[in-house]
Amino acid sequence: MDIIPAIDLYGGKCVRLTQGKLNQETVFSEDPPAMAKYWEDQGAGLLHVVDLDGAFSGEPQNLEVVREIAESVSIPIQLGGGLRTLKTIERALMAGARRVILGTIAFQQPNFVKEACRAFPGNILVGIDAQDGKVSIKGWREVTELKATDLVRLLEDCPIEAIIYTDTQRDGMLTGPNLQGLRNIVMGSHKPVIASGGISTLEDIQRLLPFRDMGVIGAIVGKALYLHNFNLAEAIKLAKGR
Repeated sequence: MDIIPAIDLYGGKCVRLTQGKLNQETVFSEDPPAMAKYWEDQGAGLLHVVDLDGAFSGEPQNLEVVREIAESVSIPIQLGGGLRTLKTIERALMAGARRVILGTIAFQQPNFVKEACRAFPGNILVGIDAQDGKVSIKGWREVTELKATDLVRLLEDCPIEAIIYTDTQRDGMLTGPNLQGLRNIVMGSHKPVIASGGISTLEDIQRLLPFRDMGVIGAIVGKALYLHNFNLAEAIKLAKGR
């Protein structure tokens, strides 16, 4: 299981939000490329980058910063936030992202995910963000009536690389991952799943390890790393079973 550091971009800076709320923003670095290089030096094999401005506006806003991040590291980047057309996906890949994450558009137009997979095979992930089990979209500002597990089923025949499941109520709260919600997602899909939201301690990562045999291939960690609750190297060692 991979431990994937998160870099959330807002106004060109590396920030962390609490439950995605802009009025609860903490700036951790004004130099995102340096932050990316730091995580690479700590052993990261993949970076999770979110363009928060893009998620809120519906159009990528930080692609130049993404380009700078990609040029500063040798490890791949997965990018989400405002990617809702083939053109913006292409721009993101040209900026240096290895894979892109489709969120809101996957709810609005599930068939678009198939179209994107055909246009960019091997480059498409889907982010399923959930509040109380229901899909949250548009930068988590809108909660739909669709169950996250139902969206998983709608996407089952799409050749995506993985599903990123985030419990939005846990994100940034350091209260531990929603294990039951994660279980519901992995039981409803044959796709690889990446867990996100709430990881606070090494014990939280330990609790995720049994999910490896169920298809969970990674865990995204944000605030806990920035607050030095544990270091990335020891988390990677634990997740790799060493």
